Amino acid sequence: MAKSKVVFVCTQCGYETGRWLGRCPECGSWNSFQEEERQAEILKPEKKVKRAPGSDARALLIDEIPDEDLTRRPCGIGELDRVLGGGLVDGSVVLVGGDPGIGKSTLLTQVCANMARAGAKVLYVSGEESAKQIKLRANRLGASGAQIYILAENDMNTVEKRMEEIAPEIIVVDSIQTMYLPELSSAPGSVSQVRESASRLMRLSKLSGCSVFLVGHVTKEGAIAGPRVLEHMVDAVLYFEGDREHHYRLLRAVKNRFGSVNELGMFEMTARGMEEIPNASEALLRERAQNASGSVIHCAMEGTRPLLTDVQALVSKTVFGNPRRMASGVEQGRLALLLAVLEKRVGMRLFDQDVYINIAGGMTLTEPAADLALVSAVASSLLNRPIGQDWAVMGEVGLAGEVRAVPQAERRVAECLRMGFRNILLPKGNARGMRSFENVNLAFVDNVYAAICALNLFARGDRTE
Repeated sequence: MAKSKVVFVCTQCGYETGRWLGRCPECGSWNSFQEEERQAEILKPEKKVKRAPGSDARALLIDEIPDEDLTRRPCGIGELDRVLGGGLVDGSVVLVGGDPGIGKSTLLTQVCANMARAGAKVLYVSGEESAKQIKLRANRLGASGAQIYILAENDMNTVEKRMEEIAPEIIVVDSIQTMYLPELSSAPGSVSQVRESASRLMRLSKLSGCSVFLVGHVTKEGAIAGPRVLEHMVDAVLYFEGDREHHYRLLRAVKNRFGSVNELGMFEMTARGMEEIPNASEALLRERAQNASGSVIHCAMEGTRPLLTDVQALVSKTVFGNPRRMASGVEQGRLALLLAVLEKRVGMRLFDQDVYINIAGGMTLTEPAADLALVSAVASSLLNRPIGQDWAVMGEVGLAGEVRAVPQAERRVAECLRMGFRNILLPKGNARGMRSFENVNLAFVDNVYAAICALNLFARGDRTE
């Protein structure tokens, strides 16, 4: 009988060592080593896998490779197609991660039903649910009439055999952390099991040309569980954002070899499953408060999609020794920087005020173009003067109080006009080359003080001390 050995594997990068280390010498992460017991490898004859046309292993000069467009399959859900870059590429491996209960399995069941009705052969592999449970969910989502093969199995050898028998074009594996190889002695979900199972699925996908969706569990920090190499192996990584208490779900790509990583898809969780929201701006502004101070509209760019968001601020007199600074949807350090600019360059007294920031709808703003909207919302709340309901604000703020130009300004203005906003505050740097728009007032400013005056929060020449 082959002897086993104990190794320690880094869950972040896959580095292996014979003893436990506090810090990984490869990636520098702390307390990331996991103990695994491994059996000596037994060489087995390699299985011959049916290869897709043109996938032989012969080396070619780069000029000999034919120029062919990527073959994409529409998923039947426009928001998912947008995030994928126009559809699912044949032979690609897509990893979908998110919190438990956020809707990963629901969305992929709908995708399977749509593709099966379009004529594709679909295999749904589940290592967590029984076939009856999947049938119940399919009935609820209206997917019971589709020709979908269901396999409740977590042994990768059995899954591979069924794949060879059925020869599917689309495969869903729910989830990759439950798959295991009997040849490895470690438990399912360990670093070696996840890595080897994903590697085998990726190899089968590239050789046969079938597309694979992998569902991934996430840790309490929000990262996909298992080795970090899993995200490097796949072609696309999609994250579901949101929480179970809210009905909106955001699907964001953090890696995509066949498209942009800045696209965002928006869904609403209903009893009928995931319903896409093509007009996300209208949905986010539907419950906006009327004539309330501390609220301003900002047009953010999520990839190629302009998206109107409600930036809210609440400033109140502190009762503590140190004023509180809390932000939801905005980086805490960026908020502190902007508050310092307001104090130094505009003269607003904030050192004895609590400041709370919220981006309505659970959105997260990471681009610097949201700086001027944050500053305007804080000033509006501090002075208790509402900003006009038809104003939209965008611009980057520097430490000297200057307002810098934002990218894709014309697309942002067009989206504001479409949603009925006729007064738009923009950086002066965007005035050059800006095409003319009808029935709109474009106000261009070059500093924060001028921006606050343009919004009529206080008259020019007045300052708060």
